Amino acid sequence: MKFTDLRGILQYIPRFRERIFVISVDGAIVTDENFSNTLLDVAVLRSLNIRVVLVHGAAAQIRTLAEQQGTTASDVEGTGITNAETLKIALTAANRLTHEILEGLSANDLRAVCPNAIIAHPMGILNGVDHLFTGKVERVDVELLQTLLVQGIVPVIPPLGFDGDGRTYRVNSDGVAVAIADALKALKVIFITSYDGLTRQGQLVHQLLASDLDNVLANSRAEIPPEMQSKAAHAAAACHAGVPRVHIINGRVDEGLLAEVFSNEGIGTLIYANEYQQIRRAMKKDVRNILMLTKEGVASQELVRRTRAMIEKQLLDFYIFEIDKNPVACVALHPYPEQRKGELACLYVKNSHENQGIGRKLIRFVEEKARELGFDELITLSTQAFTYFQSKGGFIEGSPEDLPSGRREKYEQSGRNSKILVKKLAKTAAGEIQRSVSA
Repeated sequence: MKFTDLRGILQYIPRFRERIFVISVDGAIVTDENFSNTLLDVAVLRSLNIRVVLVHGAAAQIRTLAEQQGTTASDVEGTGITNAETLKIALTAANRLTHEILEGLSANDLRAVCPNAIIAHPMGILNGVDHLFTGKVERVDVELLQTLLVQGIVPVIPPLGFDGDGRTYRVNSDGVAVAIADALKALKVIFITSYDGLTRQGQLVHQLLASDLDNVLANSRAEIPPEMQSKAAHAAAACHAGVPRVHIINGRVDEGLLAEVFSNEGIGTLIYANEYQQIRRAMKKDVRNILMLTKEGVASQELVRRTRAMIEKQLLDFYIFEIDKNPVACVALHPYPEQRKGELACLYVKNSHENQGIGRKLIRFVEEKARELGFDELITLSTQAFTYFQSKGGFIEGSPEDLPSGRREKYEQSGRNSKILVKKLAKTAAGEIQRSVSA
């Protein structure tokens, strides 16, 4: 993403201003050479009046310190057993990392502090095993964190918690991030890791509904790499706690944090708490979006060229597919009421959002709209995507005789020799129309 194009950033600022982002950074990323760039990204967020809480892990450093001392840590993730020796190593590792982060934030002219805002209690005995100094978050000192955030101070939270008697416990940083986000009603949780995002069977998952992630964790957990299962489980937990969006990104990508936050493509995985996609009727402001979306399709002769005036004249026929209020696809339904036919036209999906089922959703949407208008048949013309319409949309090849008279005349004059595809619209039971997406 090129941040010289400020238009891409400006559309997000009204939604993000004065909202809270909880950024959780793995210990391995804090010591990575790109972390200074990540802190610069944090400085950009702060300059836009986005409030940031920075949580960090320490697993990589605990493992390294234990090896240097010729011992084996009883647990490095903050979820297993933490004995006294491991707690001592964890304190050393966490304090070093906290100090490095505070130094980095200071270098970017950001005020920051490490508060004792995590109140924890022992995880206790589970399945007959005492987890000793491993703890879990009991509550978050919301008043303290809010006071800091209002003053423009970045709270830096280590993977440690304290009880009422001053005892220290190891806590899992992923769990800390979720607890803070829940308590502060954060808009986003961003997990910054050493991986490109959440993968399933070796393939990067770009976006996933939280309920679908629940199903994967419950029934196909082995499809997610073991090292990412904690992130997956906590991402789903954050969504169920009311956090709208959870991001998992690679902290070794330069400007990765900004690219994830300020573009609808992102660079990693987005887990979302609700259906954040919608199809809506195009408005006058969308004419430019339609021209930009279809530009590549016109260049490849997949779509017929449409001028601004042509689109404006038929604007009521056009629909936009949005993701987080960003247009990523479009389609049109041109009506021929006298022949009880509709034409599906100008279907195009942005390259970055191909292979995600968006085209099929738009086809189903147009079918439903055509039924609502009382049409018996849907037609579409295609020079390159005709096999897609046949296999995914259920269309069959037709002939020029299937076109309404006015449309046939334009077809013959165009010289494009497009294939004509037809689909009969069966009536749904009792006139009911089932929608998979909302208009």
